[in-house]
Amino acid sequence: MKITTTDDMLKLLEELVNIDSGSYNKKGIDQVGKRLIDAYQQIGFKADIYEQEEYGNHVVLQHNEAENPEILLVAHMDTVFPIGTVAERPFYIKGDRAYGPGVVDMKGSHVTALSAIKALLDAKSAVAKNVVVLLTSDEEIGAPSARPLIEAQGAGKRAVLVMEPARKDGSLVTSRRGGGRYTLKITGKAAHSGIEPENGRSAIEELAYKIIQLHQLSDHEQGISVNVGIIEGGTAVNTVADYAEAKVDIRVTRRDQAEPLAEKIKDICGQANVEGTSIALEGGITRPPMERNDQTIELFEMIKDVASSLNLSLTETATGGGSDASFTSALGIPTIDGMGPVGGNPHSTDEYLEIDTLVERTRLLAKTIEKLSSYMENSCI
Repeated sequence: MKITTTDDMLKLLEELVNIDSGSYNKKGIDQVGKRLIDAYQQIGFKADIYEQEEYGNHVVLQHNEAENPEILLVAHMDTVFPIGTVAERPFYIKGDRAYGPGVVDMKGSHVTALSAIKALLDAKSAVAKNVVVLLTSDEEIGAPSARPLIEAQGAGKRAVLVMEPARKDGSLVTSRRGGGRYTLKITGKAAHSGIEPENGRSAIEELAYKIIQLHQLSDHEQGISVNVGIIEGGTAVNTVADYAEAKVDIRVTRRDQAEPLAEKIKDICGQANVEGTSIALEGGITRPPMERNDQTIELFEMIKDVASSLNLSLTETATGGGSDASFTSALGIPTIDGMGPVGGNPHSTDEYLEIDTLVERTRLLAKTIEKLSSYMENSCI
């Protein structure tokens, strides 16, 4: 199977990385989407665009002659970086690595996905018509607009391959923790802390109680964590604070942990410790966990066999971070994550991609699509 050259892959990668496409940068995300739509149309794919007002548009791509494709590839176009990041540190290559905002999470994955499908078409393989490619725009902020589309596109599919990057050691991801976000808003009563402190009702004091109570819900042995990551409140050091706010991140390992944890959080925030303060709780579970189940194991073992045929030794891992893989996995659809190229330090100024894995993971993906298409005939997948 002939694979696009590394140089050609790097040209497209540089172009994509050098487009600012943070989750709230609709213009930039749509620019990335247009570039990818053009590339897929050149190889005989059609695009359905799901327009969004607040976020970037989502895109569904499939071959013009496709009939009931059974494999879904999911890749997000957004990054965590604000407008102006590319101007400060654009794409560059140093040694065997490529650097830049979103280079591995996950613009390199767009390059390998496109290249894999192109390789299948160049080889005149009909299995290229058995794939739907879903490009989403808001994965980094929990997929508030993409989730219904991901679930709808996943329905009826026999397997889902999520194009998040492989781990630093090349591992694929077979389980992820689920999670959610809450905002805790506390209202008190302001008073001068020197003249009449007794007339005040401190929202900050109430928030302090809540932080302690919420953190006590963590059970790391069971894979449950509750973390108050951001707090703010008060107007002056000599004023009893009449308002305070906290942002809370929660993580669960199993689906059956989510509802009990949510109920405990509601109970804690349903009553005040400081008389005269009131509490408003917003948010909830945004992503179910991706659990390692029999279907996941079977799909991973199949991909591992494909890797072995390519002289690759493939391992699996679990991670605490979330991805769009959780949505299809929770629906009972066999799902594997981490099918993109290898790299590390995502979301940082040192984010990098291992250049030699562009061709390696393109070949793995193409061969996996081939194997899946034949494997499905004799498997529960």
